[in-house]
Parts: sequence; C-alpha cells; structure tokens
Amino acid sequence: MKLILCVDDKGGMAFHGRRQSMDRLLRADVLAMVREAPIWMTPYSAKQFDPVPVNLHPAEDFLDQAGAGEYCFAEFPPLTPWLDRVERLVVYRWNRVYPADARLDFDPTARFNLDSMVEFPGSSHKILTKEVYTR
Repeated sequence: MKLILCVDDKGGMAFHGRRQSMDRLLRADVLAMVREAPIWMTPYSAKQFDPVPVNLHPAEDFLDQAGAGEYCFAEFPPLTPWLDRVERLVVYRWNRVYPADARLDFDPTARFNLDSMVEFPGSSHKILTKEVYTR
C-alpha cells in the first residue's frame, strides 16, 4: 500500500480524537497524486473530500482493506502494525506545531528512503512540505 499522512513539526497527528488541521490545496495535491487509483480512509477523513471522488473508499478498517499499490490516507496512529505492507510513504508536513496527544508512532527516515521533497503553498498554511519515501 501507499500510505499518506500529515504531521506537525513534532510528529503530532491529532488532538482529542480530531485532526490537527486540514488544507484544501493539500487535498487537491493528494487527489492529483492518486489520480484514479483507489484511496482508502476512515469515514471521518472522507468528510474532508467534497465532492467525494468515486475512487475514495471509506472504511473503519481501511488499512486492512487496502491492497498492494492502493493508497491509504491515515490521520491517526497507530500505524506501525501495517508498516510491513507499506511500499511508499507520503508525509505532508504542516511546518507548525499544533496541540497533539496522538503522534506518529514511527520515524520515516529509519524505515524508508527519502526519494523527494517539495514545498508548496497551502490554502490555510503558508508553506506545506511533501516528502515521498520508498523502501
């Protein structure tokens, strides 16, 4: 699977069961990257995507449902139990520190190789960073 996630500068992902932030241009970048490939996520995450693309598959067990080569957009840890299935990792960085009580539970640089990094302006963030890792 190809795992997509968003983190703050301290690896924060969520606070009190909610995402830290969201950004319209980040979502557009995700959809442009995914194109027509299946993308799995929780029903909570799917609510960000309006209109909902036909290739978006909401499911509570989305990490189990995703097949090889399919994308998963994850907003909450734990993710470590599924890392052996991850062939590509896309990390979007908010380039800020937000309140967080749920943090990324692995170090991407310890398990993957950084292939590319690009910065781009967001709709609600001055600069977003997109890092793409492979095994």
